Amino acid sequence: MDLNCLKTKWLQEERIAHIHGWDFSHIEGRFEEGQNIPWNYEAIVRRYLSPESRLLDIDTGGGEFLLSLNHPPENTSATEGYPPNVSLCQALLPPLGIDFREADRSDCLPFDSGSFDLVINRHGRFDARELYRILKPGGCFVTQQVGAENDRELVDLLLPGTKLAFPEQYLEKAVRSFTEAGFEILQSREAFPKIRFYDVGALVWFARIIEWEFPGFSVESCFSQLCRAQNLLDKEGVIEASTHRFLLAAAKPVE
Repeated sequence: MDLNCLKTKWLQEERIAHIHGWDFSHIEGRFEEGQNIPWNYEAIVRRYLSPESRLLDIDTGGGEFLLSLNHPPENTSATEGYPPNVSLCQALLPPLGIDFREADRSDCLPFDSGSFDLVINRHGRFDARELYRILKPGGCFVTQQVGAENDRELVDLLLPGTKLAFPEQYLEKAVRSFTEAGFEILQSREAFPKIRFYDVGALVWFARIIEWEFPGFSVESCFSQLCRAQNLLDKEGVIEASTHRFLLAAAKPVE
């Protein structure tokens, strides 16, 4: 193993670690994630969606999933708060007839009370009481979330001793907050599917992109840990860890 050659490659991955929307195509074929989630988020969303539904996608990213639903644009709204994605959404969604609004808070959304039949959110922030406010009676909220223990083996490998980025992100806590806000729980599920890396450079790129899970990570400061990761890869053929996902669907009761 030529450490100088590897370090050069890893530094190159670090330099180019930028993302457009939520696009991981740069490391496609070099890692796998989400292969064994025991539910289909899209199918569950579609179960609660009809063409006449007023739909809101919170923290839409670059609008990729929202657009895949092909919902009538006149019945579609979206929010996003991350500045690069805001610019992307402003250029893409309003010309299609979709109501897009910049929003970087989950507890104060820029919509009237009782506006939506269905609100969806994948891997974004939410506030149960604010969702209750903007939903119509009988309306539903569906979310797939990244849990508190996501990628912990990878974090421990590269940055041992790092605290949980989002220690409140557990299914039971989310269920409790929605129940207390007045919702009826329709579905709640949790899973720990595997994530796999087939080269350390892909892991470097990933750790730089997911900076909230890997705070302060760099090739220089974590070089010895990256060498351990390379040794593990050489021995096992893969670097494998667990992700953490949960699904929650809840309904605002009909008054």
